[in-house]
Amino acid sequence: MYLALQAVPLPWHLVVTMVLFGVGVLACHRAAEALGTHDHPAIVWDEVVGYLVAMAAAPDGWAWIVLGFVLFRAFDIFKPWPIRTIDARVSGGVGIMLDDAAAGLYAFLVMQVTGYLTH
Repeated sequence: MYLALQAVPLPWHLVVTMVLFGVGVLACHRAAEALGTHDHPAIVWDEVVGYLVAMAAAPDGWAWIVLGFVLFRAFDIFKPWPIRTIDARVSGGVGIMLDDAAAGLYAFLVMQVTGYLTH
């Protein structure tokens, strides 16, 4: 998904990401209800959107694509504050999507600082 969006201007990347977030709230809520558990591992829409958040305005190149993925997954797995709080306290599709969007935002910030310091 990111490779398809890589060529579009940043405003469109952000619009698509926001639309996918909104669709994800509904889809993840329904999937969680159908699977009978909050944020089942089979639900991956939230990871896709979280990664797109991380990669907004990322520099070009495969190293950045991999770094963004590693950073996003690290923040998603370890859940530093407030991601862990969001994950624990916000239920339904909003909670499923929001903790990954927050992990993506943390990864985005690290990517931007890294890009600034290396260029």
